[in-house]
Amino acid sequence: MLTAKGLFQEIIDNDESFRLFCSIAASGEAQGGWENGRIAALVAPGMRELAPKITRHGADEDKHGRIFNALMRKRGLEPVPVPPDTDYTMLLEQRGIGLAHDKLRRDEPLTERDIIVYLAHSRVTEQRAADQMDMLVTYFGDHPELGRAIHMIDNDEANHLAYCHEELLRLARRGHGRLIQRTLRESALVEIQVYRDVSLAVMRHMGRILEWPKPKALALAAGIHGMYAYERLAGWHKMIDLRTPERLDALGGPMTPAPAF
Repeated sequence: MLTAKGLFQEIIDNDESFRLFCSIAASGEAQGGWENGRIAALVAPGMRELAPKITRHGADEDKHGRIFNALMRKRGLEPVPVPPDTDYTMLLEQRGIGLAHDKLRRDEPLTERDIIVYLAHSRVTEQRAADQMDMLVTYFGDHPELGRAIHMIDNDEANHLAYCHEELLRLARRGHGRLIQRTLRESALVEIQVYRDVSLAVMRHMGRILEWPKPKALALAAGIHGMYAYERLAGWHKMIDLRTPERLDALGGPMTPAPAF
């Protein structure tokens, strides 16, 4: 029987599939770190109070990238190029979700609307990241090689999600509610499509490395399509609701260091 735990166990037990998994994860985190760093530098003049939190968000993402690279080094592995069809961040940008990299490369201040778009996009993608890390903690939280790293990243992702909720609610109270809800909905509907496509691509690459038989590959693809159908019908609503988080001012302090990595 195919299970998420069994599938991930196969991936981490094989050096080549583990290297691809960590390379994809490290690349995505590094991109997120760069994006947040640029947004913090260019944040709208009237929203400078957000700059330290955006900087902290980016520092966390950079730290996660270092953690995934360190996990590879512990096995004597080097990163591999990320296949374009597995590049979640790039594919989202190509679909118009979030702030375009061209805009972030220019030394022009962002607008208040830009920051709202950034936060709404982050609320959606951080929900995905938090859910994935919660799953990994459930299955591999006590794993001798991965457990500590997974718990650390999971805690950070929970902080990031809480920060997005809190700041978007604050901006909604300032009169931006309609823009926030519209952007959240647009982002969520595109994200679930991109996540489906990336998941299919990752499974294709893993299947080639691990030499999965065709029936297994077809069953996994069917499961991914089934999850997309559920998210398209109703699951995407989880990504757009806003509520006061239990963790208030979650990014208000210094980054939690990761000395072991």
